[in-house]
Amino acid sequence: MYGELVPLGGGDPIPLLKKKLLIGRRESCDIVLRFANVSAHHCELRIEGGYLYIRDLQSRNGVKVNGIRMPEGRIDPGDTLAVAKHTYRVEYSPADLGAVGPPPTENRAQEIMSTSLLARAGLQKAEARGADRSSSKRFDPTNNSAGQIKLPSDKL
Repeated sequence: MYGELVPLGGGDPIPLLKKKLLIGRRESCDIVLRFANVSAHHCELRIEGGYLYIRDLQSRNGVKVNGIRMPEGRIDPGDTLAVAKHTYRVEYSPADLGAVGPPPTENRAQEIMSTSLLARAGLQKAEARGADRSSSKRFDPTNNSAGQIKLPSDKL
């Protein structure tokens, strides 16, 4: 078991038995909520890097985490999750699920796209990383000082 959803209005806790769960009104869902205001395929819970994430599947009544409507986001242990008007406390242990270190940032896509793939891999040229331009062996047309061009007769 990866964790559980504890209903705040009373009732039996719902165990989270898989790493990816579909929540909705249909019998084909992993967690079936038989309420008229729950969509057929309402939302998806998934475990990624030891943390639980939710994604709303364009449901009519939405998903709220701690009272804030979220189309997609991370759910921390102890947070409240509202599927339509049905509220649950989320209980799980990130350490037991393989989380290491602090939780990842909220906007991972922006963090990933902020630097180039070459720079993150350490393959970007020194010039492009902002190295000192004076040590460059290229001709600088804006520099009028003598000695930019090395002649064959010059000593190395």
